[in-house]
Amino acid sequence: MQTDFDKKSGLAFIIAFGVVSLFADMAYEGMRGISGPFLASLGASGAAVGAIAGTGELFGYLLRLGSGRLAERTRLYWPIALAGYAIQMAAVPALALAGNWWAAALFIILERTGKAVRNPAANTMMSRAGEHIGQGWAFGLHEAMDQTGAMGGPLIAALVLALHHDYRTAFLWLGVPAILTIVSVLTVRFRFPYAGHVALPDKDAAPGSALSPAFWFYAVAAAFVAFGFADYPLIAFHFAKANIVSPAVIPVFYAAAMGASGLGSLIFGRWFDKSGLGVLIPGLIIGAAAAPLVFLGGFAFAIAGVLAWGIALGVHDAIMSAAVARMVPEHARARAYGIFTAIYGIAWFAGSALLGALYDVSIVGLVAVSVAAELAAFVPLAFALRRLK
Repeated sequence: MQTDFDKKSGLAFIIAFGVVSLFADMAYEGMRGISGPFLASLGASGAAVGAIAGTGELFGYLLRLGSGRLAERTRLYWPIALAGYAIQMAAVPALALAGNWWAAALFIILERTGKAVRNPAANTMMSRAGEHIGQGWAFGLHEAMDQTGAMGGPLIAALVLALHHDYRTAFLWLGVPAILTIVSVLTVRFRFPYAGHVALPDKDAAPGSALSPAFWFYAVAAAFVAFGFADYPLIAFHFAKANIVSPAVIPVFYAAAMGASGLGSLIFGRWFDKSGLGVLIPGLIIGAAAAPLVFLGGFAFAIAGVLAWGIALGVHDAIMSAAVARMVPEHARARAYGIFTAIYGIAWFAGSALLGALYDVSIVGLVAVSVAAELAAFVPLAFALRRLK
């Protein structure tokens, strides 16, 4: 009986967990794609919709601080991951039962809570497999499968709405990939029980020494990236308001961005394994180009900007997780992922609020802040690279 990963089982685990994420993203991205208009149909105001989305994201990122530390202390990586998936997937079809927007808001925040619970534990287990096949390839391949589901979910929701014209029916149909998520993650748990057997810390290691200065510089760089990265809802709002893209095409643009994200994660993941953290430099340049293209140009520039936005998103999601695994010893990764994603999420929340406010005042100002934040990330990234040498 196999008791730990080798190269073959490591790849098999990443693919298997990628299938889990494919179904999970299909369920919750499909839900998130129609939750805004569903809340509006229940009587929620625009301010309430924005507050619910922002609160859910912020709470979800902050909760990772606790769930990461809990996984590290209890070493119950699989139980914590399974509990998170159960909470998250239950919330998706449960939206069909919401009788008012307050109840719907509760389920939306509950979905983010489930993701926050399982994320640090799941990333730690994937990083263990990544030790044998390359962290960049592991997280890049996983992210590509993840984004495949992210493309499919909104398209499923759109098809159900086109046929039935009912949000509740769409949420119930999204329960199918939610159930498949639970079935597949349980199958992976029983096939790879040793994924959660994380090494104990060195007895001679000083407390807190697992998180190096390079990690903290890298976290600051990620915070700048997140702060300047415009949310797609704001981009879609601009496309509709400026009549750059028709409403029917906006979801297609988002699907294209998810496809570009998956491709970017594969390419940059492989590149990361060969060249290290320096591959983030072209990723930052691509990310900095997204805002000028989508907010200052016409239709052709919008296409280029959406693709650049998607590629940058794929680079962030794949390389950032892989880089943390390289910087932090195995026993401390759950805590590190919790801290890192909390910093990233807080910065994203603050940046989204500022960019949204700037949109009503000056689109040029919005673009300037976005580009400046992306380029500012080069400074702490340079310090991180120096420390790693």
